[in-house]
Amino acid sequence: MEAGEFKICRVGQQTGGPGELKVQMESGGGLLEKFPLAWGGCLTAAVNLKSSNRNPVVQEFESVELSCIITDSQTNDPRIEWKKIQDDQTAYVFFDNRIQGDLAGRAELLGKTSLKIWNVTRTDSAIYRCEVVARNDRKEIDEIVIELTVQVKPVPPVCRVPKAVPVGKSATLQCQESEGYPRPHYSWYRNDVPLPTDSRANPRFRNSSFLLNPETGTLVFSAVHKEDSGQYYCIASNDAGSARCEEQELEVYDLNIGGIIGGVLVVLAVLALITVGICCAYRRGYFINNKQNGESYKNTGKPDGVNYIRTDEEGDFRHKSSFVI
Repeated sequence: MEAGEFKICRVGQQTGGPGELKVQMESGGGLLEKFPLAWGGCLTAAVNLKSSNRNPVVQEFESVELSCIITDSQTNDPRIEWKKIQDDQTAYVFFDNRIQGDLAGRAELLGKTSLKIWNVTRTDSAIYRCEVVARNDRKEIDEIVIELTVQVKPVPPVCRVPKAVPVGKSATLQCQESEGYPRPHYSWYRNDVPLPTDSRANPRFRNSSFLLNPETGTLVFSAVHKEDSGQYYCIASNDAGSARCEEQELEVYDLNIGGIIGGVLVVLAVLALITVGICCAYRRGYFINNKQNGESYKNTGKPDGVNYIRTDEEGDFRHKSSFVI
């Protein structure tokens, strides 16, 4: 290379702006010149993608945009594909320039590459992959992954409250809800007053002894007291909303020890009287079968050809039978 000649050693490029051409002498000297260079056909770029939100969260029946933006590419008409990955299954969402699968009729492409979904449902919660193929770029393929979460508001939970429990006995109250996503947390109320997870943690409930599990909705009393009587209800809540069950009454009653003892004594007395009566009846022979002392004659049916006859002259002697010839 003769004196005064030079070669291009590096081209730098900034997103959204022109590149910068740096010229350096072949002899290894310092930087001779740098000047802006607009993109030209001789400089080949690499396709790159970005997203404004890779983890969108939306409530059921709302709309959402899955952002996929091409930042660098020389290809005027790149190929765009969207895929849905759910339960280890991959399905096309956008392919061959049209919406596919269960999103057909409620999704469209925005800004050339982004995907907008209307009326999202819980089944739309999945991982979505945006893939771009740019044939005229040095790096032809790029992709970006977006995880969509669809939140579902809880429905009124099913509550189970025992109607009546004696003082000192244990009791379990249950609250369950199966529709909400993410899984709801549970809280219990007595007479519109929220209950803590542990009665010992609040002086207001020092006369109670219960534990509340907000994950399962179970409220367990180790031993109920009169103060535990009241109207109970449960609320299931998550980020999408909350729902409650109807109030149910729990009655705590005292055991009537005297009445219980008196009832037991009455039952024992009745059993004793029955036993004595049976013994007396047995001794007097009411349960012994008496046999008749005299002879008994039964009018039996007459067999064919046999007649039984008895007359006054026979006395004690009688014909057993007569044969008719």
